[in-house]
Amino acid sequence: MDTYIRYFIQHLTIERGLSKNTVKAYAGDISALADFLQDNHIDSWRTPDRDTLLDFLDFLRDNGMETSSIARHLTAIKMFYRYLAAENLVDQDPTTLMDSPKLWRILPDYLSLDEVEALLNIFPVNGDALTLRNRTIIHLLYASGLRVSELTALKLADIDFENSIIRVKGKGSKERIVPVAQKVLKLIRKYATTAREELTALIPLVPYLFVSRNARKLDRERIWGIIKEAAFQAGIAKNIYPHTLRHSFASHLLANGADLRAIQEMLGHADIATTEVYTHVDRSKLTAIHQKFHPRG
Repeated sequence: MDTYIRYFIQHLTIERGLSKNTVKAYAGDISALADFLQDNHIDSWRTPDRDTLLDFLDFLRDNGMETSSIARHLTAIKMFYRYLAAENLVDQDPTTLMDSPKLWRILPDYLSLDEVEALLNIFPVNGDALTLRNRTIIHLLYASGLRVSELTALKLADIDFENSIIRVKGKGSKERIVPVAQKVLKLIRKYATTAREELTALIPLVPYLFVSRNARKLDRERIWGIIKEAAFQAGIAKNIYPHTLRHSFASHLLANGADLRAIQEMLGHADIATTEVYTHVDRSKLTAIHQKFHPRG
C-alpha cells in the first residue's frame, strides 16, 4: 500500500505542483487511512468501498477530530482515488458517490423506532446457527452502541451476564463498561450455548463471541454484509451500515431523556463535544414537530 502512496506524493509534487506542506498533509491523511485499513485486515487499495471509507471518517469523528480536519481527509481520499483510477491502479473509484466535505456538517443519519423494529426482527430467533448469530449481532449493536471494530473484537469472556454488562476495549485500549438489557443478554446466552457451540465445534477454544461458519473471528466486511442484508430485507431505503446503529442508539437515548455524559461514557467518546452532535439531532426533532403542528410552522 505504501508504494501507491509514494506514487501519489510524486503526482501531487510534480504534476500538481502543490506546496510541501499541502503534500505532507495529504500524504498523512492517506497514511492514516492505510493504517485504519490494515488494522482491519484490508491490505489492498482495491478492496475498500464507499461504506468502508465512510466508516473511516466516522472513526475520525468518534475520536474527536474537528469537522474541518475530517473534511480535509475526505478531500485527500477523493484526490487519491481519482489518481489511482486515472492510472488504472484500481478497478473503480469508490468516492464517486460520496458527498462533498460539507456532509460532515450534516447530522449523523439514524433510524426511526419503526425502522429499528423492522431491522431487529428480520432474522428469526428460531433460525439456523448463522441466522441466530446475525440476529444477535444486530440486537447487540443497537443495544450497546458498539463500534463495529469493538464488536468483532468482543470475546465471550467480556460478557458479564450476572451484572448485565459487557467490557469493551475501545480506542487506545481503554476499557469501558456498557450496560446491556436482559432481553439482549438472554439472546446472547441462547446464541452462545447453541449456535456458537455449533459454529466452533471444530475449534472449541476460539475466544471471540461472533465467529464464521469456519470458527474464525468475523471481520468488519462480513458485519457490514449482515447489516446490508437485513436493511434490504426490511425495506429500509436509507444507506445503512453498522455505525448507523451506533448513531441510532445514542439518538434514541437522548430523545428519551438520557444524560449526555452517560451517553458519552457508553459510546467511549474522549471529548463531550463529539457526543454533543446528538443534541442537534434532538433539536431537529423539535423543529419537525413545530413545523408539523404549528399553524405557521
